Amino acid sequence: MTEIWGEVKESLEKTLGADDYRNWIADIDLKSIDSGVATLEAPTQFTGDWVSKTYGDHILKAVREVDPGVVRLYFVVRTFGLRRPEQVKQTRSPQKFENGLPEPNLVSRFTFSEFVVGKPNAVAHAAAVRVAYEEGVAFNPLFLYGEVGMGKTHLMHAIGWALKAQNPELRLIYLSAEQFMHQFIRALRTQSIMDFKEMFRSVNVLMVDDVQFIAGKDSTQEEFFHTFNALVGQEKQIILSGDRSPGKIEGLKKRICSRLQSGLTVELHPADYELRLGILQQKAEALCERSSDLVFDPGVLAFLARRIVSNVRVLEGALNRLAAAHSYLKSPIDLNIARTELSDILRDADRRTGIRQIIQCVADYYNVKTSELIGKRRTRNVVRPRQIAIFLAKSLTTKSLPDIGREFNRDHTTVIHSITRIETLRATDSAIAEDIDLITRRLES
Repeated sequence: MTEIWGEVKESLEKTLGADDYRNWIADIDLKSIDSGVATLEAPTQFTGDWVSKTYGDHILKAVREVDPGVVRLYFVVRTFGLRRPEQVKQTRSPQKFENGLPEPNLVSRFTFSEFVVGKPNAVAHAAAVRVAYEEGVAFNPLFLYGEVGMGKTHLMHAIGWALKAQNPELRLIYLSAEQFMHQFIRALRTQSIMDFKEMFRSVNVLMVDDVQFIAGKDSTQEEFFHTFNALVGQEKQIILSGDRSPGKIEGLKKRICSRLQSGLTVELHPADYELRLGILQQKAEALCERSSDLVFDPGVLAFLARRIVSNVRVLEGALNRLAAAHSYLKSPIDLNIARTELSDILRDADRRTGIRQIIQCVADYYNVKTSELIGKRRTRNVVRPRQIAIFLAKSLTTKSLPDIGREFNRDHTTVIHSITRIETLRATDSAIAEDIDLITRRLES
């Protein structure tokens, strides 16, 4: 079987091209040939369905060149026990270097050059660059926080790459808080807690992602607290991330919260339209470079940036799906194709938030009536919530400024003034920024 499938794969790589082969065929295995049926194993049901639909004829032709008796293909999902050796290698626990440190496992594309900077993430990016390139310890710790898909992990990996590029011998650990906990538990179980302490307290840079995971886990928090203090005492750099600011993480001990807030805490805000469009443009350029005949019609990226406002990961996933669709459509990606191929994502985006829902949520948050937010009262306790509701309507929906104005019984200029005012306050007033963050979380929960 191995020899047959090896010949088939070589033929398919030449026929389909390196990109399509690597993305879809390389992970398919030939399980058996019986009674004219070639059974192929795919890692997931989706992959099997996609490959069967898109490349089935090509595969059958290539198989029949090696075994003319094959008349049909049959796809099954590979079970856990049948994973290929390279898959096992990718999912096992991080290996260790000779110096005893776990391998950082930094993602190659998460660099500063690949990070698109806009108003919502400019401060976080500047802080990350300073930590990466400034001599000595700039902020200790640097704590990055924000919702899923805002770029926290990207910035942490970028810092790691920059530090290792400047000093390949740097003792750096990057891991999630969950991995920290599991290693701590393993050390307790194997009675190697001193080795654990020595390893983590001998580094130059400690990077821990998703710190909120240790909330409520007292023993892990205790060990993390002592590790933190030991490294700060040695003037070693600590870089952390979480989905909320330290003070908002329930179950986090006060003394740990205090330590996390002792350096620089920076929020990555949800991407605005300009940042979403910039990210899509950069991603599209990279996809087109890898596939020379892939073309996105004018307006497609702007359409996605307007319609998909949840987070960057959903945006990138939508673009990847369009690139995959191109492999069988073989035509430029236009708005009609985008609407058809992404219908489920677009429906979810439309369902997420409406202006009426925003008005109700803001009214509940500030304890005012919805009628006051869309009415004529101009007292301070109503004006600011109204401006925030207008700002969120622009940020979280695809409605035009005139549409938003009609919902609030305001003209176009008043809507613009409200949006500009809240954008300014959000950047300068931490209380306003926190209110917007909390309201947004409620809307998206």
